[in-house]
Amino acid sequence: MHLSRFPRLHFAHLPTPLEKLPRLSEALGGPEIWIKRDDCTGLSTGGNKTRKLEFLMAEALAQGADRVLTQGATQSNHARQTAAAAAKLGLACHILLEDRTGSTDPDYNANGNVLLDFLHGATAEKRPSGLDMNQELERVADRFRAAGGKPYAIPGGGSNTTGALGYVNCALELVSQANDRDLVIDHLVLATGSAGTQAGLLAGLSALNAHIPVLGIGVRAPKEKQEENVFRLAAATAERLGCPEVVKRADVVADCNYVGPGYGMPTPGCIEAITMFAELEGILLDPVYSGKGAAGMINLIREGHFKRGERIVFLHTGGSAALFGYTKIFDFGERTRSLAAKAQRREAA
Repeated sequence: MHLSRFPRLHFAHLPTPLEKLPRLSEALGGPEIWIKRDDCTGLSTGGNKTRKLEFLMAEALAQGADRVLTQGATQSNHARQTAAAAAKLGLACHILLEDRTGSTDPDYNANGNVLLDFLHGATAEKRPSGLDMNQELERVADRFRAAGGKPYAIPGGGSNTTGALGYVNCALELVSQANDRDLVIDHLVLATGSAGTQAGLLAGLSALNAHIPVLGIGVRAPKEKQEENVFRLAAATAERLGCPEVVKRADVVADCNYVGPGYGMPTPGCIEAITMFAELEGILLDPVYSGKGAAGMINLIREGHFKRGERIVFLHTGGSAALFGYTKIFDFGERTRSLAAKAQRREAA
């Protein structure tokens, strides 16, 4: 694989750290857990979309675009990073935000990623849930073209073969880091949504013949649909790389048992995972993607799916800015009251 054949910009902070999580590993009493810190890519609090945007924004500039368009949920990490990349390059940015949760919480609708979208100078318009958002994106692109503009439309999550190249590059990076540390990776676990991150990793790892199983923890779609989306994009990405058919359908595995009531709706396991990572390792997850991905990993460890002595790498896709759109899921007032009550009981004794 010679990724230099593809137009690319360099604004991500790479390589991202690969760190051991000793306290979390001890608390769970199972395999040795490592984390690939793609929350540290540097662009507007970081996240996995930054790798994709290095290739996507290069393609936009090569096509002479004067504006980038994209779409995502209200608290989209991808939208925030796209707005930041556009600001860095002096391009206009317009975002379609889909209301997938129906939340009326002011924090959800105006804080977190939404605040950062506007802080980076993006404009936005909203859409109700259930529409074909990429079709809506193309309609808006036509509107800008009719006005004489040159928009470049980026699909949700940056998940096409151009964006997936960012995670082909991550596969190269991860294998190199593991080789340098004599680290045998038994499992790679990540949250999977728009499919581009898992697809790029599978294409890259398969082309390298790395023999690292990849497990995507689904955050939205049912298992069959998620796996098919990932496989289709992984196969297309591998073909673009010049190594068609290296990705096999059996390589694509998604566990979609941790979605809960719906996309963007945190589950008790998600909240527990966020709390564990924060309290044990000082690492912030997000309530939409990495929190649910970690919740799936933690539950599978408890169920014995991952064995003691194995080594897991959890790919942290970033998104902690979204926590500020979900403040009400954490009842720290109750925790404070509980601690106060315990202190009073100790004093009384």
